[in-house]
Amino acid sequence: MRFLKTLLAATIIMATPACARPAPAVKDVDPALWVVKDKDTTIYLFGTIHALKPGLSWFDEAVKKAFDASDSLVLEIPMPSPEEAQKVMLPLALSPTGPTLTEKIPADKRAEYAAGLAKLGQKPDAFDRFEPWFAGATIGQLEMQKTGFGRDDGVEIQLDAAAKAAGKPVTGLETLGQQLGYFHDLPQAAQVSFLMSGVEDIDKFPSEMNKMVNLWGKGDADGLGRMMNEDLSKQPALRQVLLWDRNARWADWIAKRMEQPGTVFIAVGAGHLAGDHSVQTLLARKHLTATRIRY
Repeated sequence: MRFLKTLLAATIIMATPACARPAPAVKDVDPALWVVKDKDTTIYLFGTIHALKPGLSWFDEAVKKAFDASDSLVLEIPMPSPEEAQKVMLPLALSPTGPTLTEKIPADKRAEYAAGLAKLGQKPDAFDRFEPWFAGATIGQLEMQKTGFGRDDGVEIQLDAAAKAAGKPVTGLETLGQQLGYFHDLPQAAQVSFLMSGVEDIDKFPSEMNKMVNLWGKGDADGLGRMMNEDLSKQPALRQVLLWDRNARWADWIAKRMEQPGTVFIAVGAGHLAGDHSVQTLLARKHLTATRIRY
């Protein structure tokens, strides 16, 4: 569930203060970039990792050239302030009455859950009055921070800052409420499955997250797609709601936007631009070709 955890945990990270860290050595990486164009419209598609370690130089070469040439930036969601994020998130995250989170977890999984929280320095009842999706996201956040991934190093944060500095409009394909609502509206069983997948992956998370970022940095969209498909194949409900359905809506948005002139830079999670149900595949069904920009 690495893809889903990075998507949601990065949103949680946006609601917390960033910590100052020493600058590391810089490593050049070249993530995948595509373009869809006709005679008067150009749309760039850039796959992101929502939270990264510092020291990766990705905002240069073809990516920077495409960004600079664009009139506007489109992200999954506009970057919220911590106050805005908390205001939207808390009503969806809290579960003040009814069974506790621990009680929602199958009895034979509760010891594993408590042990996982202990590895992250959390008490067994730390999330008892929160929804399972939020606990899963927070565990993802703690895993990422422990592994060295930070808020200010995520692609969206940097693109958003660059767009605002250049006076480019920034819009979102979704709102924060919509994005969090996809998780909140999942059946409780699917939320618990998401939560427990994070608990089960605590020890494997650093190596697997680093592998995902390495594939992204090499521009290996096929390898990333295989990793995502393997990651989500055991969670068809999550895959449908959080990946395939959203890809379809975004492909519709792009097709409609192609009817207007201009140049747009779209940045969404790299998992949406990889695999058999990618945005590019859905665009091809609409007779729109996404061409890979090699650099």
